[in-house]
Amino acid sequence: MKVLLAGETFLATTTVGAGSDTITTTGWSNGALAFNAALASAGIALTQIGGEHCGAEFPRSLAELAEYDAVILSDVGALTLLMTPDARQGKVGPNRLEVLKAYVEAGGGLMMAGGYMGFQGMFGTARFADTAAEDVLPVLCLPHSDGLEVPEGLTATLLDMAHPILAGIDQPLPPILGLNKLEFRGDDASTLLAICRYRGKDWPLLAVRDYGRGRSVIWSTDIGPHWLSLDFLGWQLYGRLMTNMVTWVCRGDRIR
Repeated sequence: MKVLLAGETFLATTTVGAGSDTITTTGWSNGALAFNAALASAGIALTQIGGEHCGAEFPRSLAELAEYDAVILSDVGALTLLMTPDARQGKVGPNRLEVLKAYVEAGGGLMMAGGYMGFQGMFGTARFADTAAEDVLPVLCLPHSDGLEVPEGLTATLLDMAHPILAGIDQPLPPILGLNKLEFRGDDASTLLAICRYRGKDWPLLAVRDYGRGRSVIWSTDIGPHWLSLDFLGWQLYGRLMTNMVTWVCRGDRIR
């Protein structure tokens, strides 16, 4: 299996004031280190395009995407994928979210993970609502800020233990410190596999959908810190759960 991960890298600028003087530093981090290691251990070949490179480097055609069995979007907003270098210069070009939709219809897999720039986003800035990428997902994005911070921890409830993604996964899962609030489609092609209950309402955590000849899966929390607690990242079944999701979404009926 060969997959593409888009996103999960971050640049942070910090300014420190010391009396009349200031010092500004910039650092780079990759939030997918544990995820990448889990896939590597399972023999899954992964290419990562960091968020700062997605505008220029994310595939623009179906032929380019066809090199991969699945695409994973994690903490990268819709605008980053829509704004190609040509678009910034006022040139007409492909809508890469429409290309992603066509890719799934043709048998590819799409996984979308949560985070501040997942789904609609913590401040409503990820903007996947009412896009072609949303069309293939088992959920609908809320048309406003959807981020939920729960520092005391959310408890996941697994609903369909017979599904391959949950093979070998035992309850309870370790605490989850936040997620993106989403609306489950509830159609015949979609299956809700796990939820988190908060303030009397059940929110989708893990859901899947068959779309065309392909598949999609959503994981509405992070694949790394900070919404995944240190307990979750250190959990012995973390790698199995992540690789189960990727393996399942890779198995569409794609004609190569």
